[in-house]
Amino acid sequence: MEIWINPACSKCRSALSLLDDEGTQYTVRRYLDDPPTTDELAELLERLVLEPWDITRTGEPLAAELGLADWSRDPADRDRWIKALAQHPALIQRPIITADDGSAVVARTAEAVRSVLPAPS
Repeated sequence: MEIWINPACSKCRSALSLLDDEGTQYTVRRYLDDPPTTDELAELLERLVLEPWDITRTGEPLAAELGLADWSRDPADRDRWIKALAQHPALIQRPIITADDGSAVVARTAEAVRSVLPAPS
């Protein structure tokens, strides 16, 4: 299991605490320091079953600066969004957990974090 975090984010810290409380083994990826590639983002979106605009922090000043509100959300423009996220990882919603079973979740709530925890044995 891997969790993409921004250490300054309270939701990221909450997700980490929950994983620790559950005794879950995980790897931390500080995605601002180690930005994902466009290929990694495409794979992540497939696992999340979401589109790039679904995981974009559109309320960020940088999103306004880039004019994301006016970008098409048509499948033909998907690559443009993915490239923007790769170039500006601060626009990626957080935290994101990729589980060993292939699932993934934007883990902004305790319920979302728990949804990818391994079943108790």
